[in-house]
Amino acid sequence: MTSATKSRIRWSDLPDTVRAAVEEILGDRVVEAVSQPGGFSPGTADRVRTAGGERAFVKAVSPAQNDRSPILHRTEALIAAALPPATPAPRLLGSYDDGDWVALVFTDVEGRHPVTPWDADELTAVLSTLKTMVGALTPAPVPAAPVAAAALAPNFAGWRRIVEEPPDDLDPWARARLPELCAAAERGLAALAGETLCHLDVRADNLLVGPDGTVTVVDWPWACRGPAWLDSLMILINVQVYGGHDPEALLRDLPLAAGVDPADLTGVLAGFTGFFLDAARRPPPPGIPTVRAFQRFQGEELLRWLARRLP
Repeated sequence: MTSATKSRIRWSDLPDTVRAAVEEILGDRVVEAVSQPGGFSPGTADRVRTAGGERAFVKAVSPAQNDRSPILHRTEALIAAALPPATPAPRLLGSYDDGDWVALVFTDVEGRHPVTPWDADELTAVLSTLKTMVGALTPAPVPAAPVAAAALAPNFAGWRRIVEEPPDDLDPWARARLPELCAAAERGLAALAGETLCHLDVRADNLLVGPDGTVTVVDWPWACRGPAWLDSLMILINVQVYGGHDPEALLRDLPLAAGVDPADLTGVLAGFTGFFLDAARRPPPPGIPTVRAFQRFQGEELLRWLARRLP
C-alpha cells in the first residue's frame, strides 16, 4: 500500500521569486534538486545542493496545489522554529511566505524511510527515539500548540457520523457495536490530557533512518500537547497497518504506557479507527488523490486490532 502523492510539484515548478528566496536563506545558488517520494503533500519535497556543495531540504506549496497545505506549512514553521536542539528533527534554516507561496528550508538529513513490514531493529530504534523525544519535549516548548483533545475532537467524532449514515460495506462487527465504539472514542478523547509536545503523525513515511541507525522525525504541522505515550501509540498503529510484529504485544511492553488504563488506550484506538473509516468516504482533497485509499486501508487494519481489544 503506497502513501505517496501522485501529483507533487518539483523545484523547477516553483516561481522564480520563491526559488530566489530559498537561495537567499541558503546563501548560495541551488544547482541540483531531487524530488523525494512518500507523503501526501502536493507541494515540493526536494533535497537540494548549492554551488558550494551545501545541502538542504526544501518544501514549498501554494493554494493552487491544495488550499489547506499552505496553512500546514505555516504551522510547521512555527513548530519547527521552537523545537529544542535535542529534538530528533531537522533544524529549520528559514522560511518564506508571500501570502500565496510558503516555503520551508531545513537541514538535510541523510536517510531512508523504515522498512515495512517493520524490521525489528528499526522498530526498536524508533521506539527508543520516541521515548527520548518525550524528555526533550516535556513540558511542551510551544505553549501555543493546541491540546490533543481539541485537535482531535472532530476526528474522534467519526463513529458518530458513521452512526448517522452507516456505509453499506461497514464491517458487521463494527455495525453491531456502534454505540460502544462511539463511547470508546469519547473516552479516548478524554484520555489525551498531557503536557508533552506530540508529533501526532508518526508513521514510517515521516521517519528517516540514517546510515548509522539514527532516527529522525520529520513533518511537524500536526504537533499538539498531549500524553507522553501518544506518539508511541501512533507508531504501533503503523505497525498494525504494515505488519511485521504484534502491536498488542508491543503495547503491553511499552514503558511510556505503563500505568495507563487499558480502556483509555482502547478508546484512543477507537477514535482513530472511526476517523480513518469516516474520512475515507469523502472525496479526495485537491491535489492529494491517494489519501482516501490510505485512510481506508488504515481504518480496516486498525479495526482488526480494535476487535481484539473489544471482544
